[in-house]
Amino acid sequence: MPRISSGKRYARAAFELALGKNELEVWQEGLKKMAILATDQELMALLQDPRIPFDAKKNLLQKQLGEIHHLALNLAALLVSKGIFSRSPDIFQQYNNLLDAHRGVERAKVTTVLPLGTEEEEVVSRRLGKIVDRKLVIDGQIDASIIGGFIARIGDMVIDGSIRQRLETLKKNMVEAGK
Repeated sequence: MPRISSGKRYARAAFELALGKNELEVWQEGLKKMAILATDQELMALLQDPRIPFDAKKNLLQKQLGEIHHLALNLAALLVSKGIFSRSPDIFQQYNNLLDAHRGVERAKVTTVLPLGTEEEEVVSRRLGKIVDRKLVIDGQIDASIIGGFIARIGDMVIDGSIRQRLETLKKNMVEAGK
């Protein structure tokens, strides 16, 4: 059975290094470049090809990544050597989560029928931020099945203010009243 390694572990190590050297944004940019490269199927095929020597893969990485923190390049090389460079997007996401937590920012996934405008997003962010007592950044998602309103997911908390939920509740109440 293959051993599964978590992107969180690599993200935490990168975050601690970046925090210690006050290079949070430099690392973030490097991890972003790695995450983008990991979506290139042709490059991934080359990096996973056992016939290509590791030094050639490392040189290819360095060329593709361009200007990047030398320790981020070392991390990329380590991931290639372990055959898990494809986990770079997860590592980037986990790093961003750690960075947000460090800055006192919480991410909320807000699902609406239509995209929120800038003003609407700020209002929702402020109001939800008061509930959790943190600054919120909205990650918007679109889902026409909610009919109207919104569904917000902040960590483990779900706030369902959708029309679909209200209709379901109304239907349930009507069925119970009819008994």
